[in-house]
Amino acid sequence: MAASSAEGADWLHAERKALSRVELAPEALSVGRVEQIADGVARVSGLPEARLGELLRFEGGRLGYALSLDTEAINAAILDEAEAIGVGSQVATTGAAARVPVGRGLLGRVVDPLGRPIDRDEPIAAEAYHPIERPAPAIIERALVSEPVETGVLVVDALFALGRGQRELIIGDRATGKTSIAVDTMISQKRSDVICVYVAVGQRATAVERVVEAARQFGAPERCVFVVASAAASAALQWIAPFAGFTIGEYFRDRGGHALVIVDDLTKHAATHRELALLTREPPGREAYPGDIFYVHARLLERAARLAPELGGGSLTALPIAETDAGNLSAFIPTNLISITDGQIVLDSRLFAANQRPAVDVGLSVSRVGGKAQAPALRAASGRLRLDYSQFLELEMFTRFGGIADTRVRGTIARGERIRALIAQPRFATLRLVDQVALLSALADGVFDGVAATKVAEARQRIAAELDARAPEAVAAVTGTGTCDKAVRARLVEAVRALIGTGRP
Repeated sequence: MAASSAEGADWLHAERKALSRVELAPEALSVGRVEQIADGVARVSGLPEARLGELLRFEGGRLGYALSLDTEAINAAILDEAEAIGVGSQVATTGAAARVPVGRGLLGRVVDPLGRPIDRDEPIAAEAYHPIERPAPAIIERALVSEPVETGVLVVDALFALGRGQRELIIGDRATGKTSIAVDTMISQKRSDVICVYVAVGQRATAVERVVEAARQFGAPERCVFVVASAAASAALQWIAPFAGFTIGEYFRDRGGHALVIVDDLTKHAATHRELALLTREPPGREAYPGDIFYVHARLLERAARLAPELGGGSLTALPIAETDAGNLSAFIPTNLISITDGQIVLDSRLFAANQRPAVDVGLSVSRVGGKAQAPALRAASGRLRLDYSQFLELEMFTRFGGIADTRVRGTIARGERIRALIAQPRFATLRLVDQVALLSALADGVFDGVAATKVAEARQRIAAELDARAPEAVAAVTGTGTCDKAVRARLVEAVRALIGTGRP
């Protein structure tokens, strides 16, 4: 018995030294043992002082997360590989909640939800370690959302403006381009001061690699952080990943900066939460999800906010992604997220199949912040765009059954076809604010009337170079102030008219 006690004391001393090296807590508080372990969840006894959400260290250096507390034992989710942990293994409390490194040293890096690098062996130069669970800013600490986050996607910026501090949901069926919109938004921030945090939850490693490569090739990777809990990661790592991403973004927000957090996706996160809840015997609710899944996502997304000027005026914008089955927006997780967020961009599988990219359903999509966060120049240029396009979609549906006799109807349909050609946009081809204003102003002035749809696509592709060459003063005016007076607008429209009239191949 004495030898056993001595061995336990030696192990505990070694664990305390290990904890101090990773800046968790100065010493362990108590030691317990694993009673049961299966599917990445361990039932641990002998830790009456453990707290909910506390980080635990298992024998052999494996980390765990206190998931739920019972009167006789606690349920801990294993954050690392669990093969080396068995019944009887010792477990030490750390006295600290799960934390993640924060700071500018994370920029350009690919890390796991605990901040451990997975892109290269170079350690993270952390400025501090913050808990992954942090309270959301109080109402009194918030300011109005009034500045835009330019996504570079014309249909989104013109119709469903995203504001700094907003929570906008991207939702649609599988393989309809949800991640593409998020990645384009991240790429577009190379022209802004927004720091991007991309959180991958349950995604294939190859899909994550494509996102990272796209950001490096087309965007500004030195101002991006990639937090990855792939499908091969443990359920516990996938569960804490969104919270870790928000904590990393909050570091920049709290210092007066601006951050954008993309969570791809919360549907897989909800499935992970359900898996852990079933393993810990929590009662299921609607559609077999535990009743607290709404609270989990609500407390996560509530952390997105724009702070008041006296607190630095920083912002944290959330762009969560969710997946639907057969377009069913009334399912449990979609309705939860729609009610939590400030709007949703709905992608339609039928539009995607018809080669309309991005496949945004303008009828179901909405932004509850809307024009309040839109640049004045873009707001003025896109005034009737949604109404005209909606009328076109309705007329197009009815005219499929017969010919078009009315001249006015033919004109509306012809204009709608130009709008559809204009808002169709390939991946990684983001537009600047001035490009969008010029194209929409030209559309409103009838520049594209009578022009083939292919010409409209060519104009969108060449617009940036044409404006820089023909109207540099107008470009500088719109970019610098976000406004557009009559003279500047006329100069932009003239540049588009000249582009259409060149007829270059």
